[in-house]
Amino acid sequence: MSKKIRVDFFHDVICGWCYVLSPRLRQLAKEFNLNIHHHAFALSASREEMLGKFGSMKQAKQIILGHWEQCARADDKKRVNVEGMHQQTFEYPFSTPGLVACKAAEQQGGSSAYWDYFDAVTHAHMSENRNIGDVDELTEIAGEVGLNKARFLEDFASPERQAEIQRDRKLAQEYGITSTPTLVINKGWVVPGALDINALRKTLKEVATKV
Repeated sequence: MSKKIRVDFFHDVICGWCYVLSPRLRQLAKEFNLNIHHHAFALSASREEMLGKFGSMKQAKQIILGHWEQCARADDKKRVNVEGMHQQTFEYPFSTPGLVACKAAEQQGGSSAYWDYFDAVTHAHMSENRNIGDVDELTEIAGEVGLNKARFLEDFASPERQAEIQRDRKLAQEYGITSTPTLVINKGWVVPGALDINALRKTLKEVATKV
């Protein structure tokens, strides 16, 4: 298959279904000639937004961890540690710090560094139950994936990261995207949700016959 298939991957660092989907997409990137573009889509951009949705931060955590239980059952690798997060005392994090961190990683290493960092930060959150709302924790994760921590902090602090997230949000709106994960294939096929790998493989095969 010589012609690349473009896949725009809209995701959030606090999205359990994105954590479930990412390794499936990595596997399929090996099988197909995929050109993957990563986009931030904040499910809850701020603490105020979470309070508006859930009423309290305690309630937010309870409801979100209910979603985690579904993700845990669907995860091929059984990595989602629901009970571990129940035991943590920090407030459940909102989306923006982790998404800004992914954009900062991209500044150092391009798209591959973005994806590696996204996978690392979601693993830190959902398997290791670390507080990815904390900049120090995000910086430690940057070091763990081989990024320069001083450069990471500099890029993290730049207002341009927020502008990049807003551009991703605008693009999502153009596609009518309202949830994560969502894939857009060849700028035309919008595929919402964490499809199992066989369903996603079938979709990509259908697209491949049209390119």
